Amino acid sequence: MHPILLIIIAITVVISIMGFQNIQLFEKYKFNVSAIQNRKEYIRLLSAGFLHADWGHLFFNMLTLYFFAPIVLYVYGISGFLLVYLGSIVIGNLFSLYLYKRQSWYSAIGASGGVSGILFAAVAYAPNEIEVNFLPGYIFGALYFGYSVYMMLNPRPHDNIGHAAHLGGAAFGLVYAVALEPEIAMNNAVYLLVMSLPLIYMSYQVFVKKKIG
Repeated sequence: MHPILLIIIAITVVISIMGFQNIQLFEKYKFNVSAIQNRKEYIRLLSAGFLHADWGHLFFNMLTLYFFAPIVLYVYGISGFLLVYLGSIVIGNLFSLYLYKRQSWYSAIGASGGVSGILFAAVAYAPNEIEVNFLPGYIFGALYFGYSVYMMLNPRPHDNIGHAAHLGGAAFGLVYAVALEPEIAMNNAVYLLVMSLPLIYMSYQVFVKKKIG
C-alpha cells in the first residue's frame, strides 16, 4: 500500500473512532447546514469527510478507497491524489449545502464525496484494470452509486450518511481526469457512462422532479 494512502486511511479510522466515542467532537465537526450558513464553520466542509456513522460505513468507504486509490496515485501522483480526494470531499459537501440550503437541520458525515471523486478519476483512466470481488471497477462503481442514490431518495430515520455528496464529488473527480487525460477519458466514455447512470437518475430526481431540497 502506498504510504500516503495508508496515512489517509489511518487518519480517517482514528478520527472516526474518536467520533464514535465522543459525541461532542462528532457534533462539532460533522456537516451541518445551520452551522455552516449561520456560524460560518466552513471547516465542516472538510472535517465531515473524516467522520463516519458506524463501522460498516467506515469499512465500506475505506475498502473502496483501498481498491481505487492506487490507480489515481500512479497516474496523477501524490499531489493529484490529494487534490482529487480532499477536493471531492469539499465539493461534495458544497453540493449538499446547495441542495439542502433551506433545511437548516440537515447533517451528514462520511468520506463518500472523496471516494466518489477517486472512483471516477480511476475508472476514467483504467476501467478494466481494477476488480473488486471479480467485478470490473466500473460495474462496482455503478452499484456503489446506485445504492447511494437509493438511500438518498429513500432515507432512513436518523441516517447521517452524506449520500448527496456523491454527485458533487464524482463530478470533481471526473472533471479532473478529463482535464488532465482527455484522450484516455474519452476512450473510456462508455464505462464512465455506465457508472454515471445512477447519478444521472439522481440528477433528474433532484433538478427536474425537485424531490430533494
